[in-house]
Amino acid sequence: MLITHLALKNWRNFRSLDVPLREVSFLLGPNASGKSNILDVFRFLRDVSKTQGGGLQKAVADRGGITKVRCLHARQNPGVQIEVSLADTADAPPLWRYVLGFEGKGAQRILISKEQVWNGDELVLDRPTPQDKADPMLLTQTHLEQIQMNGKFRELVEFFGATTYLHLVPQLLKFADKIGGQRLEDDPFGQGFLERLAKTPEKTREARLRKIETALAMAVPQFKQLDFKTDALGHPHLHARYEHHRPNAGWQSEEHFSDGTLRLLGLLWTLQDGNSLLLLEEPEISLNDAIVRQIPLMLSRLQRHKKVRRQIILSTHSEALLSNPGIDGRGVILLETSAEGSTARTVNEDESLDIQAGLSVAEVILPKTSPSTVNQLGLWQ
Repeated sequence: MLITHLALKNWRNFRSLDVPLREVSFLLGPNASGKSNILDVFRFLRDVSKTQGGGLQKAVADRGGITKVRCLHARQNPGVQIEVSLADTADAPPLWRYVLGFEGKGAQRILISKEQVWNGDELVLDRPTPQDKADPMLLTQTHLEQIQMNGKFRELVEFFGATTYLHLVPQLLKFADKIGGQRLEDDPFGQGFLERLAKTPEKTREARLRKIETALAMAVPQFKQLDFKTDALGHPHLHARYEHHRPNAGWQSEEHFSDGTLRLLGLLWTLQDGNSLLLLEEPEISLNDAIVRQIPLMLSRLQRHKKVRRQIILSTHSEALLSNPGIDGRGVILLETSAEGSTARTVNEDESLDIQAGLSVAEVILPKTSPSTVNQLGLWQ
């Protein structure tokens, strides 16, 4: 199952948004246009779906409250609304549709203004109900987060709750023990990445690491072997061996890995880790362009070889990544900015014809993400 359609009202820097999604979708746009905010919609639904340590109130609070979530351009109707449709394939009719609207003022508790679940053409849930109106405190919780209330659409809850996001920051992984401190819930920046590997069953972990080892040998000069060990204190570590004239002299632990090696390793692991919705934020960071060009092919092969196809939504600025001719233009979403907030659209007919004629997304779409005055930046002093 995958999300085939996303509609937003007053979410972050979008007064409104209405776009289709594919098995692999590419979010393109200038800085501060809202690429991360679109990815955060799916993280938000994941957080709302948590029956323990989650829910609507915490999901909003973790993002700084309603004033940070609600679009600054919202005026007459300040409520926030998220609507997603889900189906078995991108072109199939919706199996499920979930709508969540909420509003609030300042430090007040968030109240649900609308919560609907559709299973095909059947309306399974429609709130507020008469009971909700008689007791407004019921509107502080979604049925999505309540086990006793979501039995008829638990498939949705499990889908949202399994969403994976990883934007691995190499320094946090290298120096996790020295940095210390509290980790963000769900560890989005990879500080606990090694612990995740340690908790993976040994047979599964070894199979994945051998595949990663093969890929790293193709991408990292002199790379030879990858190993996973725990030290005397039980702390997990990755070790890599590089070509050297002395057999045991080329071993390094993860703190000596290059940023690019760690980013690629994290990406390769995450691509193998489950079948849930996967959110990738600028996966090209720290990687050589020659490697970045292969990412769309890697994603395509992943889809072909998995029994259950995994939906992937990624944001990128990379010309190298988007220069790959195999990218389906139907999966490209272009974000555009204005004084009234950001908007989003799919490729138009002319752009689609250019891509079908053999031009790359980098040639057709990426130039349209550049700020109109960017050439003046070189004159700054």
